[in-house]
Amino acid sequence: MELSFGTDGIRGRAFDEIDEVVAHALGRAANRALIGRSGPARWAVGRDTRESGPALARALAAGLRATGAEVIDLGVVPTPVVAFAAQHLGAAGAVVSASHNLWHDNGVKLFAAGGTKLSDAEQAAVALCLGDLGLTHGDRPSAAEIARRPDVGLAIDAATGPAGRPGAGRVGGTAVTPTELGRVLAAYEASLRDAVGGRTLDGLRLVVDGANGASALGAAGLLGRLGAEVTALFCEPDGRNINDGCGSVHPAALQAAVVDQGADLGLAFDGDGDRMIGVDSDGGLIDGDRQMALFATDLAERGLLVGNTLVVTVMSNLGLRRAMAAAGINLAETAVGDRSVLEAMDAGGYSLGGEQSGHLIFRREATTGDGLRSAVHLADLVARSRAAVPDGSALTSAELARAAMQEAPQVLLGVPAGSATLDEHTRAAIDELAANAGPDVRVLVRPSGTEPVIRVMVEAATERDATTLAGRLVALLKRG
Repeated sequence: MELSFGTDGIRGRAFDEIDEVVAHALGRAANRALIGRSGPARWAVGRDTRESGPALARALAAGLRATGAEVIDLGVVPTPVVAFAAQHLGAAGAVVSASHNLWHDNGVKLFAAGGTKLSDAEQAAVALCLGDLGLTHGDRPSAAEIARRPDVGLAIDAATGPAGRPGAGRVGGTAVTPTELGRVLAAYEASLRDAVGGRTLDGLRLVVDGANGASALGAAGLLGRLGAEVTALFCEPDGRNINDGCGSVHPAALQAAVVDQGADLGLAFDGDGDRMIGVDSDGGLIDGDRQMALFATDLAERGLLVGNTLVVTVMSNLGLRRAMAAAGINLAETAVGDRSVLEAMDAGGYSLGGEQSGHLIFRREATTGDGLRSAVHLADLVARSRAAVPDGSALTSAELARAAMQEAPQVLLGVPAGSATLDEHTRAAIDELAANAGPDVRVLVRPSGTEPVIRVMVEAATERDATTLAGRLVALLKRG
């Protein structure tokens, strides 16, 4: 496998494409490329709940320390908490996670000093350092060969293999003290309270889906401390049940629970906690586009939407674009990926942006997407709507969500990369098909930056038209 950065770090099959040797080398490369060889540097390191996480995190920490870095091991925490810690502690950050993928995958996300996602130039610098270690090509050296190099320093037990596997030698880390971790988490929670002006969620009934991931250990408790009555689902991680039929990618169980319990709102996180998908009181989905419609309109009405502009990607639904135009809110459009959104936000000084997937950035509050922050803002919006009409006639979350935007019919498909071709000839055929589909049709076909699939998105006047055209595009991809 050729190691390369996607739209959100490096990821692959754990202990195959991403093993301890890769994690160790990435630690060395990241510290050299982002901090330099002079050091000393500080790194905040966290992980999600996958069973491969401890071994890979130890190897990553050893690689960082081998180049002079101090490692602050945060343990199992959401990705946005690592970014917050990096900003709070003046450190760089690394997260061992494969986000919304299943347990058998893992990866590493990196944050520059101060907690911001890497720029293209910074990613290229890390990749160059990885190349120097021989780890960016399919013919990379074996673990044993790399371990014998004097400049690597990864502990290898000759009898049992790479360190960190069951029964093997261990790669140690520098654990954060409970007091220091407590201060970081307390400061993070305080930032969420500040984000909603110290208001409470008293009277709201919430159902929280922790995806058996990093958010499973704290999200429900924090929302409860804000005053909500919370029912927790999928908050019992076992190392292999992360994202398994639950979380932001699989919200059906949450939708049913919200309706069955008569809850005001459901909140589903992904495995590492940087995405959130909402569920309204009628069981309907509040995806990233609908959240942005709600938040942008609310912020604009309160004079808090900087530049009166929302930053979206090319994947955002036509319905969001129409709703923003009707509200007099400008749109800035970027390529897919939260890094692209963040770059556009910083370039224009904007305060809100995000992706349809539920990865939203409140830039005046945070350096990256934060599912729990989005959840607190969404719950606060519902609570404020209720407080504004105390006679019981306030709009429900379902009514608020429906009023925010009218979604255009959109079909999203993923074609396995191994069974599809997206070469120049196929791209030309796709462009021709899209051009002849009519003025109300929008087509986007692209390789995924997080999974080995080709994404197909079609918007059309009707669901039937979108489904038919999407099928024709998939046939083109498979025929090549």
